[in-house]
Amino acid sequence: MLEWRRRREPSALMLWLSPLIAIGLTMLLGMLVFTAMGYDGFHAVGSIFVTPFVESQRWADIGVKAAPLVMIALGLAIGFRANVWNIGAEGQYVMGAIAGTGVALATYDMTGWWILPAMVLAGILGGMAWAAIPALLRVKLQVSEILTSLMLTYVAVQFLFFLVRGPWKDPGGFNFPQTRMFTADQTLPAVMEGSLVHIGIPAAVLLAIIAWLLMEKTTAGYAVKVVGLAPAAARHGGFSAARTTWATMLLSGGLAGLAGLFEAAGPFGQLTPQFPVGYGFTAIIVAFLGRLSPLGIIFGGIVLAGTYVGGEIAQSTVRLPQAATGLFQAMLLFMLLATDVLVRWRIAWKRRPA
Repeated sequence: MLEWRRRREPSALMLWLSPLIAIGLTMLLGMLVFTAMGYDGFHAVGSIFVTPFVESQRWADIGVKAAPLVMIALGLAIGFRANVWNIGAEGQYVMGAIAGTGVALATYDMTGWWILPAMVLAGILGGMAWAAIPALLRVKLQVSEILTSLMLTYVAVQFLFFLVRGPWKDPGGFNFPQTRMFTADQTLPAVMEGSLVHIGIPAAVLLAIIAWLLMEKTTAGYAVKVVGLAPAAARHGGFSAARTTWATMLLSGGLAGLAGLFEAAGPFGQLTPQFPVGYGFTAIIVAFLGRLSPLGIIFGGIVLAGTYVGGEIAQSTVRLPQAATGLFQAMLLFMLLATDVLVRWRIAWKRRPA
């Protein structure tokens, strides 16, 4: 007879093995669900989880989509380590893009190497400013940052809609709700000529390495961990929970704003109503799939980026609806939370009494 037994210590092996188990269970459940719905479940799962990684021509697409996911997830993971739950990264991502686009439109008739760095700086500051609102409310009024950051996301999206349909509408865009296309000095340069791979991809990897060094090798990273694991001990050691909240919220907002600017100046090349694509919410899954580790987040970002690319493939090959990608991502999060039980518990045979 089987029974659950609590481990004496959390299993380090299962801590890193359970995400792989969760991916396998997601594939199995997805196959069953879409087969029951009348689709070819086997080919649907293969198109989403296998095809993007075995077809080399899809790797550039995966990299382009993984870069913003990794950037956003890095900031979220550092905050989550400190029990600061920023759920509104999507809004900070949008506001970063808006701030950077404002610089682009203001310098539309100018040229110079300094324009793109100015847009990057504006994107970071835009995301930080939007994240500062829930940080202030939590520190001063003890208002949950979960609710305030989430609600501000919808404000940011509606502000974007107002701008692209009103004062920022392209005068030569045939009345479509969009801004002007960015110029060459306002666009991310490609790593290789004629390639989709822009400098945002190596920048995301570099940021992950910097985040790992910050969390593992500095006093600031140690303070974040202590505040999250033992607030009383953190106070006794002189680590301020308020300063940690400010630092982690501004950091996550800045990285989300940077990701938004990179998307606007990269794949989109302008702002449109379709710009909010849900990266800020998907990055939460990326952070937990990567075990809140900066280097693990690279793996999580690649997996979730693959589901975006695979979802597009499945729409044309298996005729899956566009919402199938979100369904698989939700199942992956559910399975990840379920398999986390194996970190602290194990299944063992229960001996019958003699």
